[in-house]
Amino acid sequence: MKFKTLLLFAFALLMPMALSAATSIKEVGGWFESGYVTWNLVEGASTYSVYCKSVDGSYSKLDAELVRNYGDYGRADVIGVKAGTYQFKIVPVDEEGTEMTGQAVESSTFEVKAHDRAGFAHFNYSGVGAYKDDGTLKDNAKVLYVTSKTAKTVTCPVVTDNKGKVETFTGLQTIIDARQKGYDTTPLVIRIIGLIEANDMDHFSSSAEGLQIKGKNANSEMNITLEGVGNDATIRGFGILLRNCKSVEIRNFAVMLCMDDCISLDTDNSNCWVHNIDFFYGKTGSASDQAKGDGSLDCKADSKYMTFSYNRFWDSGKMALCGMTSETGENFISYHHNWFDHSDSRHPRVRTMTVHVYNNYFDGISKYGVGATTGSNVFVESNYFRNTNKPMMISLQGTDIVNGEKNATFSGETGGMIKAYGNVYAEKSSNFKLVTHKQSATSFDCYEAETRDEVVPASYVTLSGGTSYNNFDTDKSKMYTYAVDVATDIPGIVSGQYGAGRMQHGDFKWSFDNAVDDASSAVNTALKSAITNYTSQLVGVFGDTSGGDGDGDGDGDGDGDDKPVPPVDGDYSCYFTADKKPSNDFYTVTGNYSKDKGSVTVNGTEYDWCLKMESATSVKFTIEEEMTLTLVFGKADKTPNIKIDGTKVASDSDGILTYKLAAGSHELTKADSHNL
Repeated sequence: MKFKTLLLFAFALLMPMALSAATSIKEVGGWFESGYVTWNLVEGASTYSVYCKSVDGSYSKLDAELVRNYGDYGRADVIGVKAGTYQFKIVPVDEEGTEMTGQAVESSTFEVKAHDRAGFAHFNYSGVGAYKDDGTLKDNAKVLYVTSKTAKTVTCPVVTDNKGKVETFTGLQTIIDARQKGYDTTPLVIRIIGLIEANDMDHFSSSAEGLQIKGKNANSEMNITLEGVGNDATIRGFGILLRNCKSVEIRNFAVMLCMDDCISLDTDNSNCWVHNIDFFYGKTGSASDQAKGDGSLDCKADSKYMTFSYNRFWDSGKMALCGMTSETGENFISYHHNWFDHSDSRHPRVRTMTVHVYNNYFDGISKYGVGATTGSNVFVESNYFRNTNKPMMISLQGTDIVNGEKNATFSGETGGMIKAYGNVYAEKSSNFKLVTHKQSATSFDCYEAETRDEVVPASYVTLSGGTSYNNFDTDKSKMYTYAVDVATDIPGIVSGQYGAGRMQHGDFKWSFDNAVDDASSAVNTALKSAITNYTSQLVGVFGDTSGGDGDGDGDGDGDGDDKPVPPVDGDYSCYFTADKKPSNDFYTVTGNYSKDKGSVTVNGTEYDWCLKMESATSVKFTIEEEMTLTLVFGKADKTPNIKIDGTKVASDSDGILTYKLAAGSHELTKADSHNL
């Protein structure tokens, strides 16, 4: 036999991790209709029971999936609670499953705030998604927890005919597809835990975007909330498409390197709400304006009554397209309290739609802010524009033209109308341009109102298309109730504890250089590298036996090929499974797997799946202190070699390599063709 297969690589700590003799709280805090607690791990505990209560109530136990292991600390999140004051209790659980009540600890109290449900998504409609307007789950709601290990294997019963027949479906996209039949409108919450890559998914029903949520007919009631757990939920390598959907909520996770659009609401959607999402670069497209991906958040094709709020756009190239040419009505879209963090254009770019843009933070915008074309109507209210090149533009007039229509810089489409009020323009660059109707009654960028309720006279029309403003914002039958923050307060609000993006502003940290990034629309190569190489620090769910944390029973694809890993000395042991993944999501692995290279026995356990060390193979990880790396190769007729951080290192004659690594990020790549 030429090779015997790999089975295992493991890290052994040179200095054993210190565990606390007693439970102690590290941090506790509240957010929108949720809260979190972290604690030091306790000697002798295999898992933890976590309870939460309101200050005047009794403790209720959190779902086990909400209690996670981050290596040297634990974290739990309570989700779906009303605004108020709450408290956690942490109880260690021993290997026998007995709560160690003598080591239980209570946290200090924390405050929970209600989500801001202002906007058209909630106008004359209650309970977008799977939650009630008070933040609690709707009656009879189902909850699915999805990790990188369970996206293919998660199950859910779905009603599949008009007689109430129930079938169980497996895999996240498969479950969502089953609901497309329209017989099951039971509220459904899909909770994302940790990082989910494209290859973790069972399949994608949208070849352009990735995960598809689709109703049977236009505006089909779905009652679905797709949300992240905690501050580190992330999807990478794919985006989300909504079609024919009513009542869908998307919140609290990051989207990295999506296929086309990060989130696309395309065709006959209504009453949908996208909020507290971190939008990062998409994959580079074929067009010249797709270096950062296509759109971050597009809404089109007769989608209506939408709210996009408290999102953060990290250097997006094209933030949001709003409308095409197929819309049949005013449609009504809201953008509020978003952080356009050095993004370039389309904040939004509006065709045909009636849109309210208020209380957003335009933070270093290199091209333009709000753009109006094709008979659209936009009310731009109390936003903070910091170093924004062209805050507002109407196609074929004002700032959009230089020496006539043939030199239009923004759009060749007919114009849309913009009413502006209460906006602040700070740190204006030499390129700042804004022409109000007071400066030109015919070729303006916006009608600058003196009061919020001022009606724009019908005499003011676009040069191209002759569109007048529809004054929707002063029509109580068309407009929702909302509270407006003073524009000067917006940077602090949006960047604060209850601001834009994920809980705690996410686990990904980055600081832009205003001196460079304000004016640049080029790809920030360092930022793109950082999101490409981003790894989750999540070890897994405490006590998980489903493979969710990489050290369970490894059900894989259900063919019985996975085998349990024996205990080893170390904290990050890993083997390769029949579902073609590493058993421990501490590692980010790119490469091909094989089962036809023989088998090998280690510590009494036989392994028959290996990782093929080829040119494109990569194993990445980050350690916080000095550790010893142990790699086991299949035996070969020559000594296996591997590159560790670019340096070629040889194993011993038995195909075993041990190597000391300093704290930091590391990568394993091919030196010679072998099987790990």
